[in-house]
Amino acid sequence: MPDAHSSDSADPFETRLAAGLRDAGDAFETDRAALVTGGALKGRRRLLRRRNAAVMSGAAGIALVGVGTAVLLPSGSPDVQGSPATSTRASATSAPAPVSGKDLFMTFGHLMGEGSYTNIETRGTDEGPAPYVHAVYDDGKGKSAVELSLGRVEPGSDEARQATTCPAKVFTHYDACRTSRLADGSVVMVLQGYEYPDRRVDTKLWSAELVTPQGQHVSVSEWNAAAEKDAPITRPQPPLSPARLTKFVASEAWRKVIDAMPEQTPPAAPAPSDTALGVPIAPTLKSLLPKGLTVSDSSGDDTGFGYLVVDDGKGKTLVQVNVQANMSDVEGDLFGSDAEVLSDGTKVAEHQGPGEKGGSGVVMWTADTLRTDGTRVVISAFNSGAQDTPSTRKTPALTMKQLRAIALSPKWR
Repeated sequence: MPDAHSSDSADPFETRLAAGLRDAGDAFETDRAALVTGGALKGRRRLLRRRNAAVMSGAAGIALVGVGTAVLLPSGSPDVQGSPATSTRASATSAPAPVSGKDLFMTFGHLMGEGSYTNIETRGTDEGPAPYVHAVYDDGKGKSAVELSLGRVEPGSDEARQATTCPAKVFTHYDACRTSRLADGSVVMVLQGYEYPDRRVDTKLWSAELVTPQGQHVSVSEWNAAAEKDAPITRPQPPLSPARLTKFVASEAWRKVIDAMPEQTPPAAPAPSDTALGVPIAPTLKSLLPKGLTVSDSSGDDTGFGYLVVDDGKGKTLVQVNVQANMSDVEGDLFGSDAEVLSDGTKVAEHQGPGEKGGSGVVMWTADTLRTDGTRVVISAFNSGAQDTPSTRKTPALTMKQLRAIALSPKWR
């Protein structure tokens, strides 16, 4: 392959790219769905990608280079001055010019640094409203799948806050997570975690999420393997350190790409009857706990879902609550003919069984209630401080009677 380290090489990137496309030829066919599906997109680190996948699912992604064809990019400066995505001239109306998938990938490559790239998939702003890059990157120390997603969120919204908030360790195990604020007011979260929360395979997943005060959202994820799942580990760590991840998402280049995205009509606000009840879950749950329990962890003031980790001196118990409105239409799916019906028409179902997340010896006790106005309150307790860690006690710290009383409390209204 020609030397790609010189900026005045006679074999520029565009030439190598065209050659790569020709080499791929008929051996590679664009799979319109495969380019945008990513399996079950989980957790806050997938917020942006999930939305992008939904937008892109009915359209063709752009495969720059097919399987088996490699592109070698030279290292680039951290600020990517003059990179393709930032050097495109705007139109006479001063509206940002579209950014092609090729230009988006070139900026991606400059920021990643020197190395080779295969399995490249990309979508520019001129191909749809969801800019996206996926590539397998190799810096000579092992292959790594790397993904970039760009989009917008409403500034100051719950979505913006959640995108940059470290997840609770009772649900997502990770080695480190840090949220910081940049000088321009942007908030960045860097998470060093794992693809599989139960660590059944030690594939590492490191990600960074940035949200600017204007609502520009940059998301990047990297693995220490050539694919998210079902691929052997190829290197001890993903290629970008936490510091480099922060610099990557903070690049001005991405903000200019987001500004070039077509404006989308915001979704209509949900009708009041369709929203979750605005009750702060964790504080309300704490106020309903029986005496003798101490709280070691809490979800904060979120509505709709919340949790506490409690201890009566005999071991930790995770307690989680969901509060939902307008659930009458799924009553038949939630409550069978054997459900208890109280005098006011409230239905109650109780369940005791094994946990669902693989923790050794973990049991799950649940009280599920549905009021006649459609309000559903379901509370579950576990005999462990997290669902995927071994049990810390024989049974949860709360009895079924206590769980039932908490679920039926009028405070949830």
